[in-house]
Amino acid sequence: MLSRIRGTISQVGETHVLLDAGALTYEILVAPSVLREIEQRVKEPLATIELIVYNFLQIEMNRGVPVLIGFMNEVEREFFLRFISVSGVGPRAAIKAFTQPIPVIAQAIDEGDEKLLKSLPGIGAQRAREIIAKLQGKVGKYALIQRSEDEVLPTAKASPTDAMESEAIAVLMQLEYSNAEAKTMIKQALEHNPKVKDSEELLNAVYRQRLVQAV
Repeated sequence: MLSRIRGTISQVGETHVLLDAGALTYEILVAPSVLREIEQRVKEPLATIELIVYNFLQIEMNRGVPVLIGFMNEVEREFFLRFISVSGVGPRAAIKAFTQPIPVIAQAIDEGDEKLLKSLPGIGAQRAREIIAKLQGKVGKYALIQRSEDEVLPTAKASPTDAMESEAIAVLMQLEYSNAEAKTMIKQALEHNPKVKDSEELLNAVYRQRLVQAV
């Protein structure tokens, strides 16, 4: 099973890209918000890009058709998996719905913003309520995804003694925060939420702390 593909974009469609990797060309479905990110980052012809992929088998006319869906990083794919865990939301429906950036959708879920969710293609009022009921309070860390026109890669590895903090810092760096920013955010979150039990709770605490600071 494929996990990630590195190559050059040979074609960009409305719902997919063609990625040349060696002697093979892969057709990879991408959500509108992810496609915008790809177009921002791949500004030069034959520029190399790496996509994290999700594989599934779509059944059509009694036959299975393998489908690849692409994301910019592991955390985007993780949010996608949470999103399709809601009953009635399949992979194709999810990528169609992702017209807004993932952090915007995650924040809407966390805040119970039914209006924004039901405005997404294919997500009506009932489905929006189901998404909030299942995922609210569990997706705060995905609202921390930071976007920029240029890809920012971490240049240093965090090495805190606490494993929970180390894991949380690694996720924040994957979300394109610097090592220093990640440490500061986690320190502030722990000062206000010292009883968090794992990295996921810690990242949700980071998100809520940022909401408080933004007020």
